[in-house]
Amino acid sequence: MIADVSTLRSEIGVLYLSDFNRRAMEKILNNASLEFHHLVDCKPYVYLWKKHPLAAEKSVNLKMLAPYPCLTFDQGDHSSLYYAEEIFTTGEYSQTIKANDRATMLNLMVGVNGYTLCSGIICEELNGSDYVAVPFEDESQNSDAVMEIGYITRKNMTLSRIGEEYITSMKRYLENAQAL
Repeated sequence: MIADVSTLRSEIGVLYLSDFNRRAMEKILNNASLEFHHLVDCKPYVYLWKKHPLAAEKSVNLKMLAPYPCLTFDQGDHSSLYYAEEIFTTGEYSQTIKANDRATMLNLMVGVNGYTLCSGIICEELNGSDYVAVPFEDESQNSDAVMEIGYITRKNMTLSRIGEEYITSMKRYLENAQAL
């Protein structure tokens, strides 16, 4: 996605910064002539199938998750921990399954009671209503962990009308999601 925005294959890319990846990502973005635009800060959540044994918990920690596989996105040949979509990429998980597309990830959540760590922002229009986000709390990880979600664009680039509409829609969606 960074390469796509840098080469103008894509106008906008959405990603997050955290204490773990911030310095490296800012350097990568700067070297690619990209700039990050803040949208929202989120605490980490565990993303689960709504019938997962932990889906009704008030919060979940790594000990509770140990019997279940952690689902992560395969970042390709040039993978880096800094590119990971999950916030605690250096966490030690008893089981890990890598997938390279969202549909596979959602099917694994149902089929093997897998989970992933995320922002807690769930778009039912994209993923359906079969999934929940439960607050993640664990003393062994940084309890102040925050995902700063934003979008990237080429430096000094004026967005197209469609790009502007997309950003406006994203901001509206995020405002509504935080109001819930």
